[in-house]
Amino acid sequence: MRLSIVTPLQVAVDEPDVLSVRAEDNSGSFGILPGHADFLTSLAISIVRWQRRDASSGLCAVRGGVMTVASGSEISIATREAVVGTDLATLDEVVLERFHGELDEERTQNVEATRLHLDMIRRLVARAGVASGADAM
Repeated sequence: MRLSIVTPLQVAVDEPDVLSVRAEDNSGSFGILPGHADFLTSLAISIVRWQRRDASSGLCAVRGGVMTVASGSEISIATREAVVGTDLATLDEVVLERFHGELDEERTQNVEATRLHLDMIRRLVARAGVASGADAM
């Protein structure tokens, strides 16, 4: 199988000879073997693991993303950020912790932006109501 992991800025992984892939979506961890049915899922912030034909393995922390399996042999992951590593402990502790922290920060920023938008809409509606009342007199 061929595994590719891409971000908007780079091809992080391009492995042409993969025997198996392990990933995680919101329902939990799952595996992909040769001949897998076509598949599409949204990945969680997690570590993607794969086994090469030469018995070595690979690891890549992904910041969410979309995984597709096509023709039972082409596995593609598109993600916002990917960090390839060799040490599971480092990827797990440092990178995933950073990804989760950035996600929490983005959520807070989105909440604040939504509050500002709603406040602006309320003010516009209030002004429109005042202007309509003045026109009626």
